Amino acid sequence: MQINLTLNGEHHVDIVEPRMLLVHYIREVAGLTGTHVGCESTLCGACTVLMDGKAVKSCTLLAVQADGSSLITIEGLASEGRYHPLQEGFWEEHGLQCGYCTPGMIMAAADLLSRNTDPSEAEIRHAIEGNLCRCTGYQHIIRAIQYAARKMRS
Repeated sequence: MQINLTLNGEHHVDIVEPRMLLVHYIREVAGLTGTHVGCESTLCGACTVLMDGKAVKSCTLLAVQADGSSLITIEGLASEGRYHPLQEGFWEEHGLQCGYCTPGMIMAAADLLSRNTDPSEAEIRHAIEGNLCRCTGYQHIIRAIQYAARKMRS
């Protein structure tokens, strides 16, 4: 099937198998490997991307379901060669260790901060609760998101 979508600001027209998952389209067809394949059942959140501005788990969406949509992956957050405040926050506040969950965490947080520029710790925890991290204990991730929120407000 043919799909038309915008991926990180660039228009794409591709032929895909009807059963191809969006995460595999992003990684294998578009060649963007920042979106990770984890559990393939929406439990871990490593595959989280923004679709039409909302965080979605791309491991259980078909690529054909994204037809006509605008997608942003972790690679699309940076602009003009500068890290997004969330990417900077994860660096500055040590919000990552192995890094496997990081793209999904950042994309879930980007959705939150697009709707709420001054979230409480509880709101941050709720926003990332569908994203699992086995390394950090989450406190540094929360601080990274708070850092980004402060930076985006100023």
